[in-house]
Amino acid sequence: MNKEQENRNTYQINANSKVGEVQIADEVVATIAGLAATEVEGVASMASNITNELVSKLGMRNLSKGVKIDVDSNAVSVDLVLTLEYGYNIPNTSKQVQEKVKSAIESMTGLNVSNVNIRITGVNIDKKK
Repeated sequence: MNKEQENRNTYQINANSKVGEVQIADEVVATIAGLAATEVEGVASMASNITNELVSKLGMRNLSKGVKIDVDSNAVSVDLVLTLEYGYNIPNTSKQVQEKVKSAIESMTGLNVSNVNIRITGVNIDKKK
């Protein structure tokens, strides 16, 4: 492993496997959360203004911006900072984001998600629709 890989947080799953162990970097969990959040209709962007259209240009690593991951005894806590589209119901959209992020992390990593906290920092009023 190089020094960058050694210095980042990782979460071990399948430690008792006969084949070997699996470790998931916190950046991977953050990227999963960011991508899942931006797939919900009504979410304009993450804190760093990254949307699905820009993923291919800027790379997946940027989707972890605006996402904070904390792992405590096999439970993941997720904090997201979002900008929503004007006209969408904030409580309903937030609930959809929470459900989608929880489902994506749990199904892809096997980690349990204890909570998904959302902070809305803006509303996109772009009239291009």
